[in-house]
Formats: sequence, C-alpha cells, structure tokens
Amino acid sequence: MTSDTDRRPAEERLREVFAHLGAVTAYARRRGSRDADGIAAEAMSIAWRRLADVPCDDPLPWLYATARNLLLAERRAASRTAAAGSEPSVPAPELHELDPQLDRALRSLCPADREALLLVAWEDLAPTQAARALGLKPTAFRVRLLRARRRLRAALDEERRPASLVQIDVEGT
Repeated sequence: MTSDTDRRPAEERLREVFAHLGAVTAYARRRGSRDADGIAAEAMSIAWRRLADVPCDDPLPWLYATARNLLLAERRAASRTAAAGSEPSVPAPELHELDPQLDRALRSLCPADREALLLVAWEDLAPTQAARALGLKPTAFRVRLLRARRRLRAALDEERRPASLVQIDVEGT
C-alpha cells in the first residue's frame, strides 16, 4: 500500500524540495564554495533526477549530503587546478562572522569535527538529521558531536589562556 505522499505529483514534491534552495545555497556559501548558487542549483537538479530517493518527510539532510558531495568535488577540481599552477585553491569556509577566538578554535578542528558542529549550530539540524546528512548512524554522529564539542571547548580554553600562564622551566635545562 502506498501512502498519500507517494502518490503526490512529482511537481508538488519538487516544489517542497525546491523550498530548501536558500538553505542549500547558504550551506554551500558557508562551506567556502566559489559558486554557492551553482552548487545549490546542481543539488536541486540531482534531486529532480532522483526524486524517488529524496525522503518525503525531511529532504534537507539529503540535500545537504548532496551539496556536500558537490563541494568535495569542487575542492578536488580546485586542488588539481592549483597543482597545475593556474588558479588558487578553494577558500576556507566562511567563519569571518564569528568571534576571532571561536573562529581560530573552529579552524583548529579536523574537518569532520567542524562539519558535525556546524551542521547542528549553523544549519540548525537535529543530531538525527545531521547524521543522515553525513551518512552516519545517529549514535555514531552523537559520539562525533560529543567529541567535537570537547575538542572545541579545549581549543577555546587554550585560546583564552593568558600567555603569562605558560611556564617554561629554564632552570632545569
């Protein structure tokens, strides 16, 4: 037996998916894309071609996962171009709106930790949705998020520690 959502016309489903265009564009822009509008448009094009694969209840994590894959492809292409010496690499994600200490602490994290934190904080996804966006099981994502938060907290503590507290044992050498 098919549900009502399965019988809706494809155009109506696409309209519901397309309503997330702004969020996908913002996601790509915050991740440092040179062409955030192009990434979002391509994600929507893929959603149209694979509409049956897009979850009916919540398409946003699926769209973020698609945009993330497109961003990774964009970065690989930029790296190849930069290696050839013709163009600089893709810029870092937009973190300039943040407190400088938080900015440095976030940049010190590995990309997986940073992405887990940003999906929850910037993209306002619940951990279950963020797990879907990254293709992880919810439990695995929650562990990643917990560890990422701890690493961010430690980086912030290190950042905020006054230089005068750093002690060097010069007498012992």
